[in-house]
Amino acid sequence: MDACAACFEQRTTFTQQVLAKALNQLVEQIPLPLLFMRTVMQAISAFPALVDFVMEIMSRLVSKQIWKYPKLWVGFLKCAILTKPQSYGVLLQLPAPQLENALNKNPVLKAPLVEHASQPNVRSTLPRSSLVVLGLAEDQQQQPAPEAQSSQNQAAETSSSAAEATTEVTQESSAAS
Repeated sequence: MDACAACFEQRTTFTQQVLAKALNQLVEQIPLPLLFMRTVMQAISAFPALVDFVMEIMSRLVSKQIWKYPKLWVGFLKCAILTKPQSYGVLLQLPAPQLENALNKNPVLKAPLVEHASQPNVRSTLPRSSLVVLGLAEDQQQQPAPEAQSSQNQAAETSSSAAEATTEVTQESSAAS
């Protein structure tokens, strides 16, 4: 941490371009360095113009399933808060369970993210599962619509009738033998 802090102080050597290149290389390391997200946040603090570049990095981290690395996930969420509203697009790339986790851990994100996701051009691109997490759609799995319930009942009755008919035919065949 001290070494990173010393680098950030030397802005003539460690310019915005140098930091961007370094972050680009670090994000490709397997495993990701433990202090990676801290370094990303320091880079944004030193060079606020790097925010758009950092959004690309964060998007790549979503592809790499950053939530599977608990310490980095915490840093990812801190970075999302630090960079809002730019980070809203990245947060909406998260699978629904991770989006829900992020919002539960950071309730401050929910209202502005819902507002962002409510825009027609954004909403139309989101999966239903994300809309459910944001409260912008109802979860159809929990309460089937009355028509769906009626269809399920009819299917069950038809299936039951078919089974009874098969049993009767089988019994008649056995009696005939």
